[in-house]
Amino acid sequence: MTSRLRLVIAAVLTIVLLGGATVYGIIAFSGYQARLDAPSQVDTTTAPAVDTGSRIVFRNTATGAGYGLESSVPLSDPKGTRAIGTVACDRIYSTAKYSMCLRIDRGVLTTFSATLYDAKWQAKKAWALPGIPSRTRISADSKLVAFTSFVTGESYGTVGFATATQISSTDGTDYGNLEAFALMIDGQRNTAADRNFWGVTFSTDDNVFYATASTGGRTWLVKGDLAARTLTTVTQTAECPSLSPDGTRVAYKKNVSTSTTAYWSIAVLDLATGVEKLLPEKRSVDDQVDWLDDSTLLYGMPRIDSPGDSDIWSIPFAGTAAGSRFIQHAWSPSVVRE
Repeated sequence: MTSRLRLVIAAVLTIVLLGGATVYGIIAFSGYQARLDAPSQVDTTTAPAVDTGSRIVFRNTATGAGYGLESSVPLSDPKGTRAIGTVACDRIYSTAKYSMCLRIDRGVLTTFSATLYDAKWQAKKAWALPGIPSRTRISADSKLVAFTSFVTGESYGTVGFATATQISSTDGTDYGNLEAFALMIDGQRNTAADRNFWGVTFSTDDNVFYATASTGGRTWLVKGDLAARTLTTVTQTAECPSLSPDGTRVAYKKNVSTSTTAYWSIAVLDLATGVEKLLPEKRSVDDQVDWLDDSTLLYGMPRIDSPGDSDIWSIPFAGTAAGSRFIQHAWSPSVVRE
């Protein structure tokens, strides 16, 4: 095969691939737009310019006007009328002062971004993401933010996925990618090329956080130290941690599968005793749970019969009851108390 023929074939393949990507982008955008055109499945109202009062903030997944937008319901009435905002998010997390919005910017050319908003939903800072948005958190005092996206792959069940996780202060100081931190496993520094980190949760001490680390096909709950730039293993087989409001327990998803296909149960670890408890949710939960209060967890579950839709469920951490549907047609909850 001549060099000229190789160039011609390469050019044709490039055109075909770009054309396929363009068609896929158009189809994805059309499907997303179609969800906006139908009447809403739920009772809605327009969100005020500044959110106030204790509330649950989430992504609205009800078909119709408001699909994909940041929304909220009163903490005292989670099944009541939801206030629909104006900002589209694929993953969201809010405190009384800020909201982090991870977004797939759909179009012919799809891009990914993370944006920090203030209480008036004015953008304060934005970051480009290398791939599909995954997780985000803000510290309880609204001083720190963290966000994760995929670099390759689109789920944690994908073989060979890679992630990028960054921590920043809301005043603009960036602490960088967690890959630059020292990972300590059983007292030894691990420098393997396949290290991945995701799912940050903050403590009330702005120097301390927890996250997921993976390498060699295993995952760990790690305790992070911002000043020392270290990540130290706490327990194995733990992903997407969430620290309880009182700081005594960490909830996470735990892979209990005996095959190569991941199957995640919700587990809660008592940090003082090291005792782990599996909760009686029988479905696989691929989400970073949030704490409704010190005794109840919230998590998202997709609707199998309705792609693009999901519900928020709740479950007692004590393991005395199975999960129950908490908010219909919703995703990515955060509890805001004022």
